[in-house]
Amino acid sequence: MTEDDVNTPRDRARDSGGGLREHEVRTALLDLLAEVGTVTATEAAFRLGHSSGLCSFHLRQLARHGYIEEAPRGGGRARPWRLIRHNTAAGAPSEESFGDLARGLEDESWQRWLARRDQAPAEWRHDEAFSAVAYLTPEEMGRVADTIRRALAPYQDREQRPLARPDGARPVALITRLFPLLPHATERP
Repeated sequence: MTEDDVNTPRDRARDSGGGLREHEVRTALLDLLAEVGTVTATEAAFRLGHSSGLCSFHLRQLARHGYIEEAPRGGGRARPWRLIRHNTAAGAPSEESFGDLARGLEDESWQRWLARRDQAPAEWRHDEAFSAVAYLTPEEMGRVADTIRRALAPYQDREQRPLARPDGARPVALITRLFPLLPHATERP
């Protein structure tokens, strides 16, 4: 059986068009490895709905950055992967470094979008990037975050349920960071 036998034309179009955000695939792979222990690219592709080539690429990238490693092989050509179990006291990647990886991948996806926006279909050549500063209490900041989560909730099942996606729907990066602005060292709080 070849990769083309497993993937639908829609999957191949999504993979070849660069429409998938790398960090979504990598995060899904890390979550899958945390759930099942070891996985091959083919198994990951089946479970996550991506091509085995895409999963293989991102598994190798995660290994290169020290998050996963090859698991012992049971023979054959299968190449299983597993999470690296780090001792964070020994200076290994921690939960914080996973956040750093996610932010780096978000930035990488944003830079790729800026560089290749003119290659997107005309109706997708814009973005809705914005930022704001608001004076909030910690409770208000939590309410704003909850409001954003509730606004996105109706769309969350579409990642796991492709048939719930309307025609023309594509993956869109939704990045929200709410954090207090700290004074500079020379300013008084």
